Amino acid sequence: MGTAAAPRRFCRCACFCSENLYLARYGLHVRFRSEQQLRQDYGPLEQEVERRRRLGQESAARRALIASSYHPVRPDVYNSLKDVALAPEFLAAAEYSASPGADLEGLLQRLETVSGERLEPTPELLADQLSLPVPAEEKRIYRLPVFTAWFCQALLEELEHFEQSDMPKGRPNTMNNYGVLLHELGLDEPLVTPLRERFLQPLMALLYPDCGGGWLDSHRAFVVKYAPGQDRELGCHYDNAELTLNVALGKAFTGGTLYFGDLFQAPSTLAKPLEVEHVVAQGILHRGGQLHGARPLGAGERWNLVVWLRASAVRNHLCPMCCRKPDLVDDEGFGDGFTREEPPTVDVCALT
Repeated sequence: MGTAAAPRRFCRCACFCSENLYLARYGLHVRFRSEQQLRQDYGPLEQEVERRRRLGQESAARRALIASSYHPVRPDVYNSLKDVALAPEFLAAAEYSASPGADLEGLLQRLETVSGERLEPTPELLADQLSLPVPAEEKRIYRLPVFTAWFCQALLEELEHFEQSDMPKGRPNTMNNYGVLLHELGLDEPLVTPLRERFLQPLMALLYPDCGGGWLDSHRAFVVKYAPGQDRELGCHYDNAELTLNVALGKAFTGGTLYFGDLFQAPSTLAKPLEVEHVVAQGILHRGGQLHGARPLGAGERWNLVVWLRASAVRNHLCPMCCRKPDLVDDEGFGDGFTREEPPTVDVCALT
């Protein structure tokens, strides 16, 4: 009888506790170099550094408690992902992408290449230091329906039920304060992993072959919530991911549009960013390194599922957050998508 292979061990880069620390008071991402520098320049960040150092262990503890004590209101969303939960357009695009002879031109006929609207620069946008606009085909931002309306509603019911429970909740990321980490809720394996492996992988391989689209082997998935009295907007940033899927789940809302600049590696003169409206049940696909943010919410509540898609074949050579060879630290689950072993490599020249 053969022996089962050991599961892959994922890591994070040590820069997670020193680079791109978000200081909400000033809307800035800053670096940590020493305790003395931290206290002198950014006193409020001392707690953030300590929080990041404990993040993996605390997340694992929350997940264990949720698994043993939480009672879902919609157990059906924990079933393995079925085609019935996915929009016909998404299924068709994924099926085409996986078919023999599929090419980028054929795929682009099955989804929307976002052109958006150009925003007049405001002091807030100028402060975000967005870069020059480029044609939409160069930004390579796409949109297509991902989930059916009933699945979005079912998932929202479950998320709101969890939000109102007394279960412990972790922040979805270092910038958003309200939302849910899907691996803590137990939705990674039944929902997000098959979404990545069966559907997003063939799509991204055609759309973004230069960004590791054909080598996606991990992810970080979370839901963010925007509402009055809670988070209302999100400052300009780029994602710790090679590629990103952002799906609007609901509810009824106004405002909150996304805006996009250039890749963070090639900043240029400030100008008008590209604005993209959310459409419920539809997903926006973009490169993780694309500078972007969210305009203020007008009214209502906005819930979005965000999936950071990662390719260790790319990031093992260059951490996108510190732009250096990653200094690996073992982590829980998928970590930040780095591995100690060497997977097949891709050409990362376009990313550096």
